Amino acid sequence: MTTATATTSPTVKATISKYLPWAIALAVMFAILFAMSWDSRQTEAVGAATVRAAAPLLLGALCGLIGERSGIINIGIEGQILLSAYCGFMVSSLSADASLPTVISLILGVVGGVAASALVGFFMAWCAVSLKMDQIIAGTVVNIFALGFTSYAYVQGRTQPRYPNWTVPGLSELPFVGDVLFNHGPLTYLAFFCVVGVHIALFRTTWGLRTRAIGEHPGAADTVGVDVARMRYKNMIIAGAMAGLAGMLLIQSASAFSRNMSNGKGFIALAVMLFGRYRPLGVLGAALLLGFFTALQSQLQFNQAFDIPPQFFGMIPFLLTIAVLAVAGLAARPPAAAGSPYEKE
Repeated sequence: MTTATATTSPTVKATISKYLPWAIALAVMFAILFAMSWDSRQTEAVGAATVRAAAPLLLGALCGLIGERSGIINIGIEGQILLSAYCGFMVSSLSADASLPTVISLILGVVGGVAASALVGFFMAWCAVSLKMDQIIAGTVVNIFALGFTSYAYVQGRTQPRYPNWTVPGLSELPFVGDVLFNHGPLTYLAFFCVVGVHIALFRTTWGLRTRAIGEHPGAADTVGVDVARMRYKNMIIAGAMAGLAGMLLIQSASAFSRNMSNGKGFIALAVMLFGRYRPLGVLGAALLLGFFTALQSQLQFNQAFDIPPQFFGMIPFLLTIAVLAVAGLAARPPAAAGSPYEKE
């Protein structure tokens, strides 16, 4: 009896894993059709806001995913996003003051923001690999520094050029899907392309194989010639670039910097990474889910749907984050070597 249960249990789990995504997708389609029949205009608004809200969470989660897949826990994503948003904004704003063309100013801003966050990624790798510091402490230092520095250096009233919306010819005219998916700023599209790129790189390339190896068994990877320290440095810089794009997405939405504008998105991105089970496509689904609840609470607050203080609406994404951590934490298994400094024998 025990043997039968043991043999059927994996089969049941495999069946659930195979069909659950399709069941969720079908439920989402029916929900969208019902919402469209009820109020198509607000449904499209929530859908487009979901994509916009999911994009920075997606990139922040990819930052954490690449780090943990490499064996380094990064809780400094919040600080990386905030610091990149400030640096990118200042570069773009100052270059606009110098009368550079708008396109050049925006590109320089993105490069500046990504470079700042990549530099922080290098610092995190230096703390974790060379100094062998506690990685949680290193991430906390980054968060505190970013909040203090950007608040101190903040210049009120400064602005930068606005990012244009890119509409995809033909596709942007489709009902519902057109406004939701094909009418966004350039960095929003780039965020979703990054998911595909990271997925392919992680599971279809030599770099991905080595990254997964140093996150699970760095000693075994070392014995076959993989330079663990060098790989971790390189991957933390790449991960930092992802967080830099997330920070610039905040600027794309606002065209101005404000104190603490990341507003916990780096910590929510960690929940997205955990809920996505350290896989890029899983992270995509989790980011869209949390993005939807963020968009929904904004729409409810805008419509004044309930006669309650607006702070209660603002709590929805964070309450959902706690629930996601409680549920996903039971099933998600981090890479075996995550958080452990590697000592070369």
